[in-house]
Amino acid sequence: MHAVSVREKGFTGLKNSEVSTGNVIKGIFWATIASAMFGVSGTVLQFISQGQSIPTNWFLSARTLGAGVVLLIISFILYGWKKTFSVFSSWREVGWLVAYAVIGLGANLLTFYIAVQTGNAAAATILQYLSPLFIVLGSLLFKHNRPLRSDLIAFGIAMVGVFLAITRGNLSQLAIPFDSLLWGIGSGITAACYVVLPRPLVRGGHSPITVLGWGTFIAGIIFNLHQPVWVSTPPLTGTLVASMATVIVFGTIVPFSLILYSTHFAPSDVISIVDAVQPVMTFILSIIFLGLAISGAEVIGSILVILAIYLLQRGRRNTVKEL
Repeated sequence: MHAVSVREKGFTGLKNSEVSTGNVIKGIFWATIASAMFGVSGTVLQFISQGQSIPTNWFLSARTLGAGVVLLIISFILYGWKKTFSVFSSWREVGWLVAYAVIGLGANLLTFYIAVQTGNAAAATILQYLSPLFIVLGSLLFKHNRPLRSDLIAFGIAMVGVFLAITRGNLSQLAIPFDSLLWGIGSGITAACYVVLPRPLVRGGHSPITVLGWGTFIAGIIFNLHQPVWVSTPPLTGTLVASMATVIVFGTIVPFSLILYSTHFAPSDVISIVDAVQPVMTFILSIIFLGLAISGAEVIGSILVILAIYLLQRGRRNTVKEL
């Protein structure tokens, strides 16, 4: 799940007057831990999808329903029943919430899982990391907003990076299966939807953790309509339970909460710098624990993708400041 979700929706949680060196360092620290957790989750996801013989539909049903219930309980504790259910106050907001749950969150979890299952976590994470570029492309196609010069530079660098990471510099052979590449691109597109679709809800005064909780819960209900968690349940071994708990708790609930916590100490544009920790962590853990063989071209390509997204975000932030 994308660590950028809270920050892209404008939930900063910090007044400019409260910024200090100590607070910024503290905010970056907690955001780094959160991003690293997302990276760990991606590696564990590959272990589950390729090593535990778990049906895709059952895993998604269990993950979304479990995480959704826990997040809603947290929302009830923090904000009370009235504020938690206020997202259903109008049909317009319900529409945005359902769109977020289905097109954004649910579709993103599905495409990313299959991309990992058919390929590997490192490549899937890099492809999902392209989501800010897809947001810019969507803005161009649907809102006819002209891209910035920094957008075009970032897009060019990203394409070179993806080419190197996916082909290892050799057009005759892909580093991952072609279907995994397509699912990975789909993951990047749906991750963009995951960021954009809940914006009207958060701008309307709803807490990001409440929106995430309802979105995850609704996605869980939809997945369970197709594959209930109590049907065709795989053997619940200690390894499976621990892996599932890692993905649900340390891959969704804890890092998202840490991102929210970090915004109380540092501005969102500063925190976004550590987004790159996620793909780096996934690469390192995949090499150490999953035996991923990686070439120099893949390393250079991944670095270029991370650099491209950094340039894109920096260019956008500078434009906002000038306005």
